[in-house]
Amino acid sequence: MRILYDGEIFAHQAAGGINRYFANIISRLPADFVPTFATCQRRTINCPVHPNLRTFYFQRYGFRPGRVSYWLEKYYFRAVSQFTNQQIAHPTYYRLLSREDMATFRLPIALTVYDMIYEIFKPEDMWVDVKRKAVQAADVILCISENTKKDLLERIPIAEDRVRVTYLASELDISLAYGTESVPTAPYFLYVGARVGYKNFDTLLAAFAKAVSVRPDFRLVVVGAPLTKQELAQITDLNLQPQIDCVGYPTDSHLAKLYRCSLALVYPSRYEGFGIPPLEAMSCGTVSIAANTSSIPEVVGEAGILLNPDAVGDLADSLLFLADHSSERDRLIQKGFERCKQFSWDKTAAQTIAAYQSII
Repeated sequence: MRILYDGEIFAHQAAGGINRYFANIISRLPADFVPTFATCQRRTINCPVHPNLRTFYFQRYGFRPGRVSYWLEKYYFRAVSQFTNQQIAHPTYYRLLSREDMATFRLPIALTVYDMIYEIFKPEDMWVDVKRKAVQAADVILCISENTKKDLLERIPIAEDRVRVTYLASELDISLAYGTESVPTAPYFLYVGARVGYKNFDTLLAAFAKAVSVRPDFRLVVVGAPLTKQELAQITDLNLQPQIDCVGYPTDSHLAKLYRCSLALVYPSRYEGFGIPPLEAMSCGTVSIAANTSSIPEVVGEAGILLNPDAVGDLADSLLFLADHSSERDRLIQKGFERCKQFSWDKTAAQTIAAYQSII
């Protein structure tokens, strides 16, 4: 099978989750498949690998004047799709590098829908219309959770039989978690990922402050971008400066160790298309305290503590409970190890290939 992967998202993400998703799928394609990867940014992280991989690269704004370079770019990628004898296209996002309309594109299209965040939280954003048109043009749609499928069908009129669910998987596991990297010696909770509005980080800080009033030895380790001015102001108002550590973007082995040595991952996000951090937490030997919303229960199941993401008191009580009940924490960790066996990149790739075959 000959598959064109349009690498639009690689122009915008250096090391994002979507990049990793496609790198895992492409690397697991059968040896007789011929994937073609078109991109306008060279990446060293999550770069697709396959013995038959063909890469076509056009450097965006590679020469001056830049507007001429950008104008030529679309024709380069149109030539790639026209003259490389492809059977199917799987765009990495909702717009093509060739800037062609997916509804009139010459190849059958498999499209992955990651979440419905724009539709729910930013309905006026330009991507809502772009995504709707892409979804309606696609021959098969892959949703990364049942909840994403439900939200998609509620908001975009398409036939349900065109939609399939293909769960994600974790790159991390407990074998990576015993390195020499430094982790706090004090009992700590872990937060991993972005912290924009719906991620509910401000509620976590309020709950953590309540827990610290009982257990001043607690720490919160934050993995991700540097703390913003607004976050620093809230931390100061709550008098949490000594308890918060922001570690940036650790290596996979360091992150795995941070998971394993934590009391729990705290994940109060109000909405996720899938939610990789709880799965990583289970794979690395810790518990998730997470929101009982959107796709998160599909991932965590009964292997964590699920609660109302806006219930500050309940979240604070859960932090204290896990610290004081080691046997219950150990029980949930063992359930997590069993739970994470249900998710694998091999399974995701096999289901994706079946979707391709359904529209050839």
